[in-house]
Amino acid sequence: MGKVTIAFLGATETVTGSRFLVSSEKSKILVDAGMFQGLREDRRKNWDPFPVEPSSISAIVLTHAHLDHSGYLPLLVRNGFNKKVVTTNYSAKLAAVVLRDSARLQVEDARFAAEKGFSKHETPLPLYNSEDAEKALLLFDSVSFREKVQLTEDSFVTFFPSGHILGSAFIVLEVDGKVFLFTSDMGRGNHPLLSAPDKPPASGVDVVVTESTYGDRIHETPIHSFAEIINAAIKRGGSILIPAFAVDRTEVILMALHDLIETNAIPNIPIYVDSPMALTALDYYRDAIRTNAPELKPGIAKQWEASDPFDPGNLSEMRTVEESKKLNDLTTSSIIISASGMATGGRVVHHLANMLPDLKNTVILVGFQAAGSRGRSLEEGKKEVKIHGKWVSVKATIVKVENFSVHADGDEMVAWLKQIDHPQQVFVVHGEPDAQAALAGRLRGELGWSAVAPKRMQVFEVN
Repeated sequence: MGKVTIAFLGATETVTGSRFLVSSEKSKILVDAGMFQGLREDRRKNWDPFPVEPSSISAIVLTHAHLDHSGYLPLLVRNGFNKKVVTTNYSAKLAAVVLRDSARLQVEDARFAAEKGFSKHETPLPLYNSEDAEKALLLFDSVSFREKVQLTEDSFVTFFPSGHILGSAFIVLEVDGKVFLFTSDMGRGNHPLLSAPDKPPASGVDVVVTESTYGDRIHETPIHSFAEIINAAIKRGGSILIPAFAVDRTEVILMALHDLIETNAIPNIPIYVDSPMALTALDYYRDAIRTNAPELKPGIAKQWEASDPFDPGNLSEMRTVEESKKLNDLTTSSIIISASGMATGGRVVHHLANMLPDLKNTVILVGFQAAGSRGRSLEEGKKEVKIHGKWVSVKATIVKVENFSVHADGDEMVAWLKQIDHPQQVFVVHGEPDAQAALAGRLRGELGWSAVAPKRMQVFEVN
């Protein structure tokens, strides 16, 4: 066996931009190719030259479809990567939705910035375009869960369900005899459709790379329930806007609303999903139920074979721009679910501009809000936010609801990881600095592991 290294190219000291390069004498395997989101200084990293020639990468392993894990793929392809992108069936399907939408939004945002003149660049350019995204999608190779797949002469990968979103996996990657476990984004076991994460291998793991999104906190039972928040908004005569990630969070929210309406916990008011991306993803979730996908909880397909778990009878799917614009003129209390989940782009931004200045309205934040995102500004109680170059007054009620999180918290991560028998090296990534430090400290103190939070561009040799 020769020298094996791991380079941390993203998701260090931040939650986004997951990119990890495992190299041997014969192979370069990139685990995830995510975009940086949130703070301007992080987003600018998307434009940095990639530290190795993309054409030299032997294969890319994609753990799931979210943009901060998949969104950099088209740029790698534009710059020369032409090997396989290996992932699970529904990760491939959902990544197509995510990458096409990302390309479209970037082109639109560049054009909009040029027209309005609020870019610092004379000619604003997108990071990549739709042609780049389509070329990337041609490289996808779907594989099954729990089956070891050979990537190169000296590398293999196995995907295991992680319960985070449809298709998501933690992976065991073997390179030149060294065994890596990447948790990627770890679910909690409380998803309404997906099975709990598989157990990790008990032995034989040399290196663990673990996420730490909520590494410094425990998901608490909310003081006010989802139903109470909705009912209070309706009582004020206002509407409810829920910025939700198009992939998975929208589906989870719709199932919760379905249950609340069925049990008469909230009135049967109109529900609008205003995101073409979310609606396409929704169809894949319906397909997964219809075909009884392997990552679903046992019995889910039979439970919903005669009805739609996402539609309590009042769901409207807003696919066109014209339909979206009509939501500016609602006269009765309604619920609008729109992407993006951190309110950084997409149709939700237009709804925020329309709804935030009205005291009657409510915005419910249902997911992690990265530092620098518009959603984080709302979560922190800012009295105005900038939208399309203008400051918008925040008078609507802003509420954060944690119980929809599909990221394991600190206790849940430690409980899952402790099933692994003392790995030689442990790296804590995919969290803000305090969260990374907290989880690394717990792994050292409670499990006796040699856990560190790497810096960006750090390279470590595997012991």
